[in-house]
Amino acid sequence: MAEVTSVEKASTMWELVEARAAATPDVVALIEDDREITFKELRDISERVAAGFHEFGMRHGSRVTWQLPTRIETVITSLALARIGAVQNPIIPIYRDREVGFVLQQTNAEYFLIPGDWNSFDFNAMAGRIMDDLSIEPTVMIAYDQLPQAEPYTLPPAPTNGDEVRWIYYTSGTTSAPKGVRHTDGTLMAGGLGLANAVSLTADDIGSIAFPYAHIAGPDYLMMLLYRGCGAVLIEAFSLDVAVELFARKGATMAGGGPAFYQMYLAKQRTQPGEKIIPSLRLLSGGGAPKPPEMYVEVMAEMGIPVCHGYGMTECPMISQSGPDDTEAQLMYTDGKPVTACEIRIVTLEGAVASQGQDGEVRLKGPMVFKGYTDPSLDVDAFDEEGWFRTGDVGHLDADGHVVLTGRLKDVIIRKGENISAKEIEDLLYQHPKVGDVAVIGLPDKERGERVCAVVERAAGTDDLEFGEMVSFLKGADLMVQKIPEQLEVVDELPRNQTLRKVLKQDLRDMYRDKPWSPAPRS
Repeated sequence: MAEVTSVEKASTMWELVEARAAATPDVVALIEDDREITFKELRDISERVAAGFHEFGMRHGSRVTWQLPTRIETVITSLALARIGAVQNPIIPIYRDREVGFVLQQTNAEYFLIPGDWNSFDFNAMAGRIMDDLSIEPTVMIAYDQLPQAEPYTLPPAPTNGDEVRWIYYTSGTTSAPKGVRHTDGTLMAGGLGLANAVSLTADDIGSIAFPYAHIAGPDYLMMLLYRGCGAVLIEAFSLDVAVELFARKGATMAGGGPAFYQMYLAKQRTQPGEKIIPSLRLLSGGGAPKPPEMYVEVMAEMGIPVCHGYGMTECPMISQSGPDDTEAQLMYTDGKPVTACEIRIVTLEGAVASQGQDGEVRLKGPMVFKGYTDPSLDVDAFDEEGWFRTGDVGHLDADGHVVLTGRLKDVIIRKGENISAKEIEDLLYQHPKVGDVAVIGLPDKERGERVCAVVERAAGTDDLEFGEMVSFLKGADLMVQKIPEQLEVVDELPRNQTLRKVLKQDLRDMYRDKPWSPAPRS
């Protein structure tokens, strides 16, 4: 029997960093265009930054919100905070005043780390605007090129409890208010190990993080790298041409992020048929949105590599994952097998455990499942009486134990990997004088996974709401651009059931699923 390594024995994120630095100190961990950093350098610099944060006042349990782009300094920041034992609340950089203010207030943040003026947006100015409406006033710090450093001997001992909640991620649900999801080092590490095992990652691989590191998948992906001792290429602000050139030059073996990314790489490949855009690439991998079966066929035919799609969510970063050894049918029609240590139960709407192949709600147990919401009242509906997490997703297990997703109970739209609350948009649009009632739905979209479609029932005595009017109205309500519907349909009356007059959203999805549609600018 093989001896268990110190890497495998690690119980906290920082212990994993230490173990990896000791095992393979000189292996490159993170790669950017003009620089590389080894695992030993990553450990050493992160600890020095942790000491700098400590001198600045951050302590074990300090509540730190950070909204930073995908770059080496951001990874260092997250590991430095893990070394201290701070409670981290990462926010993806596209969020603006409305979302950020809500999160800062709910987490009672003590520190807010931002990139300053980045990607044509002034985060300092946003922070100033937000502070006027907060009952708290977190200390704002620029954490971009220059991070505070000090001598590590000034630090107290590193945390040893991997089951302590030290990560808060926010996700949209069926209500307007985002939900705070409580994670531990252990839950993120379990997800990362599950992903590493599923895609057969080895030390010879070079991964890529072209999506926001502040997403739940960021630290999860980092854990995968730490477990296997391989590096990854980081993309600060995604550009297809930049990513392809850099991945090819650095020898990336894994890329992806989700169907929107698969589609972009495929489109690039079609510009040079017969010549691989990234010769070193062995697979595309991701999740976050449904994958059309034909996408696997197209990628395999034109790029010569499989699409290994997975299934996860903020509450459980890795649930199932396809691997390169799966059959063609499994790669086309399923989201892979449950990852290591993840248990899946399918429960019918009547509450019985489903038989093999029978659809029902997907429920979960395992070390990667979150520790409940920041609002404990939400836990009552989130977990059943036996402690299984209720995903709200509908699907079944096939004969080989692979997950097949067929729908969702939750009224959430997944656009380019991000959860969008339909109700939040509905609540805002309902205030428009030309809107009598409204239903917001997700429609299948090859590029986005799902696009956001608003179906408006015109108010009596008014003209039809125009697309430009809708966009201007929602922008005026401080809704971030990514949430503004790409499609608008106006109807005389929304379809409703005959009992409670509930809008029949599935009827709307069926009605508009195949309707020709062309994108219009929302910005």
